[in-house]
Amino acid sequence: MELLTASSATFSPLPSNFPSFTFKATISKSWKSHPGIVEARLQGFLLRTRTTISKRLGICCNSVGPFKEEFLFQHFCQLNKGFSSQCGLISIRYRSSLLKVRSCSDRIRQCVSVLFVQLVFTAMLVTSTTIALSETPSLALSEENRLFLEAWRTIDRAYVDKTFNGQSWFRYRENALRNEPMNTREETYMAIRKMLATLDDPFTRFLEPEKFNSLRSGTQGALTGVGLSIGYPTASDGSSAGLVVISSMPGGPANRAGILSGDVILAIDDTSTESMGIYDAAERLQGPEGSPVELTVRSGAEIRHLALTREKVSLNPVKSRLCVVPGPGKSSPRIGYIKLTSFNQNASGAVREAIDTLRSNSVNAFVLDLRDNSGGLFPEGIEIAKIWLDKGVIVYICDSRGVRDIYDTDGTDALAASEPLAVLVNKGTASASEILAGALKDNKRAVLFGEPTYGKG
Repeated sequence: MELLTASSATFSPLPSNFPSFTFKATISKSWKSHPGIVEARLQGFLLRTRTTISKRLGICCNSVGPFKEEFLFQHFCQLNKGFSSQCGLISIRYRSSLLKVRSCSDRIRQCVSVLFVQLVFTAMLVTSTTIALSETPSLALSEENRLFLEAWRTIDRAYVDKTFNGQSWFRYRENALRNEPMNTREETYMAIRKMLATLDDPFTRFLEPEKFNSLRSGTQGALTGVGLSIGYPTASDGSSAGLVVISSMPGGPANRAGILSGDVILAIDDTSTESMGIYDAAERLQGPEGSPVELTVRSGAEIRHLALTREKVSLNPVKSRLCVVPGPGKSSPRIGYIKLTSFNQNASGAVREAIDTLRSNSVNAFVLDLRDNSGGLFPEGIEIAKIWLDKGVIVYICDSRGVRDIYDTDGTDALAASEPLAVLVNKGTASASEILAGALKDNKRAVLFGEPTYGKG
């Protein structure tokens, strides 16, 4: 419902022969929303007033003479003034009011335009300042900072858990660059190790150049040590303390001392392995040929203290032999047995040589023994899979966004894709060995026998 306001306005004195009268207008409180209604009512009033006055003065209502225009203009202004002063709530100034509204609207538009330009300029200034400030630190980064950022970006791109163990990875980078000392290479390595430790992932590790070279030496044919392959304990091991023996190299010092897959190394030279990384442990196990090393080993419920002597261990990855299974008549199956102990740089070539030798002895089938094979070079595992497969996918490499790479084969490198094949695995089968065994099984090329594998591949 509209609230109506009645106001009266009296014209200023007119000539004596001009009768006085009172003007009453009913205006809606929401007149701004309906200017057309106000204008129409006002025009109607003026028309009726003009007609009445014209009749009283004996002037034709259609007259267009100067007297009429002057009269109407003069008294309309008087009406406008009186009405404005007495009403006190609203002010109506017909055409001049419309002009003022238009003028005010123009000024508002100009002000808004100026304000908009100022806001855009300010935003551009702030943005350019922010960019300049954000670029300043990158320009001032030291070589040590850039090394740290390279490690950070590697994890950011490839790490499968994009929550990064429930932390803001970008905020960690900024805080580390601001707070972690990186004045020397060792301090930078420490900052990288500290960053990776926040992921709480034993299989994501940083290798300094010396340790990386040590790892490579273990895949190049020979090393000096005790012949052990070690890893972190898993849930199936029943203990989180110490380091687990994945495999013990046949004929090596550890193997001769009776250390087997599944045993736990509790200490190396009286240093506990509870919080020791596997690469620190590998470095302690290796050393000059003939030097001693003491191990504390738990085998089941028994704890043993063993003194071993380091030797140069040959890493010949393949051993093979012909096995003839006794049977009736002359149709005894001839099985080619291939033991693959590691995936070093000679592994795929050695497997090919073994297959050629066994085929010359007319074998009917093959057994590939991957027990206690702790892995090694990933590319060698792919090449060995191609030897046995005529086609198919070997492995998918995935990250948090999905499949990144696909390693497959079209059969070009196949050497033994037709004979029956059995693969032997155990809990010491890990890493590249698990990839190979899984590829042969999934492509229905081989049947697997043994026990659950280590679970790293």
